[in-house]
Amino acid sequence: MNRFERRRAETRQSLVRAARQILAETGDTSASIQAIAERADVGFGSFYNHFESKTELFDAAVTDALEEFGQVIDERVEGIDDPAELVAAGFRLTALMADSHPELLRILHDRGLAHIHSDRGLAPRALRDLETGIASGRFACGNATTALSAVGGTLLSLVALRLARPDLDGDEVASDLAEMVLRMLGVPPDDAHEVTRRPLPGHA
Repeated sequence: MNRFERRRAETRQSLVRAARQILAETGDTSASIQAIAERADVGFGSFYNHFESKTELFDAAVTDALEEFGQVIDERVEGIDDPAELVAAGFRLTALMADSHPELLRILHDRGLAHIHSDRGLAPRALRDLETGIASGRFACGNATTALSAVGGTLLSLVALRLARPDLDGDEVASDLAEMVLRMLGVPPDDAHEVTRRPLPGHA
């Protein structure tokens, strides 16, 4: 990019970042454009160079957060080929992100349900793993899209529990829920238990 394009991209990202902070802090999208621009440290007029409305901005902020979430998970599970282990690791890493990426987890909690079948963020990654598992015979369910609804809904319930009960052992809760999900997908009970107790990538 040339200098103009680079500065334009930086301004847009500053607005998105400000919207993400607002969503994580309060979930309130009624903040004025002026307040958003001030938080982003950009001029008021810059807003309309990038977004037609606050709704468009906050939608972009959610998409941006979920895409980052997916990228964080991708980086941690690189090298894992077993679809069942990918599902389990996704649950367990999500629980850990309550401490490492609280802003992302809060946005996932508040906005994730509407994005379970999105073409960005976590959804396409999970759908890919489910389709691979079905095609290979690892999962016994017949429809990846239906399975995504069940898996996504359970993941969001994990996020809600993790935020509501920080006193609970996050990894233990995530492993238990992941085991239930794998059994629902047709993985034999003993196998599902073993998979969800494997060391996480980067954890001996």
